[in-house]
Amino acid sequence: MTTPLHQERLDSVVRELLDSGASRVIDLGCGHGELLLALRAHGQFEHLLGIDIDQRALASARLTLGFDLFTPGERLAVRYGSFEEAYPHLGGFDAAVMLETIEHIEPGRLPRVERAVFGMMRPRTVLITTPNREYNILHGMPPGQRRHPGHRFEWTRTQFQLWCAGVAERNGYTVCFADIGPVDALRGSSTQMARFTANSEQGL
Repeated sequence: MTTPLHQERLDSVVRELLDSGASRVIDLGCGHGELLLALRAHGQFEHLLGIDIDQRALASARLTLGFDLFTPGERLAVRYGSFEEAYPHLGGFDAAVMLETIEHIEPGRLPRVERAVFGMMRPRTVLITTPNREYNILHGMPPGQRRHPGHRFEWTRTQFQLWCAGVAERNGYTVCFADIGPVDALRGSSTQMARFTANSEQGL
């Protein structure tokens, strides 16, 4: 069941992608296919691809999207893959999304993700959403607890923004940030989102 916060995440990402003008979108870590299902409802998106390393999640995504290995969708496909690897077929997309996925990566492997997504895939727009650790106390969580057992880390707002700023500078992007969910005056919002846009002088 989709929670109100997750629905707001999905809605926010869909709006950003519509505003970006993207027609070819890749969902990096597509999980059960909820974002792809939402994007398929908009004719602007001519080609949609979801990748994930979890075969069970991919099976669930195919069920959600109404196709299987033998009857793929015309505009949409899901397949096994990792966003740590720069596969040649993952280039040529206008936009890439990492929806609540980056925190599942070991911190020491973040440079691999950066090289693959920003260095090799190089979509014009990249959207990343991730939990804001500062907000966890407002969810009733004790200090140090993470929101999901699969999370390898959770960033504060400052940590996330510093990492994003470094990625943008190193790879020829600009980045801006947005809150998703109710905003607390001291702790921000539950989910934080970064939108990267390729600099025009990079020829992208």
